[in-house]
Amino acid sequence: MHSVRVEAGFSSAHNLREYKGKCEDLHGHNWRVELVAQGKTLDKAGMLIDFKYMKAELNRVLDPLDHKYLNKIAYFKKINPTSENIAAYVYRRLKSKIRGLKSVTVWENNTSAATYEE
Repeated sequence: MHSVRVEAGFSSAHNLREYKGKCEDLHGHNWRVELVAQGKTLDKAGMLIDFKYMKAELNRVLDPLDHKYLNKIAYFKKINPTSENIAAYVYRRLKSKIRGLKSVTVWENNTSAATYEE
């Protein structure tokens, strides 16, 4: 089994609804997003999937989030913009584009991350 991964990032602000603590207030992160694809067969070039393609698709999903207040984006008006929900949001938008998509991990800082996979 082969696995490949790429990372990209974006900066945005959010506040967590239904949360009792500092994160209830408006604050921001420099998010890091890791995309992992997995599969058994390689193409003629010996690749599972091209890194360039993976990065382009990931950036296509992340660009609308960059330098935005996430709570004002339609999807997150009803769904709390937690790291967990951001990971699921990215995964669902890439599921049909990335062959063998295994997981999306969203890092909100160097020590805290959430992963979504189906």
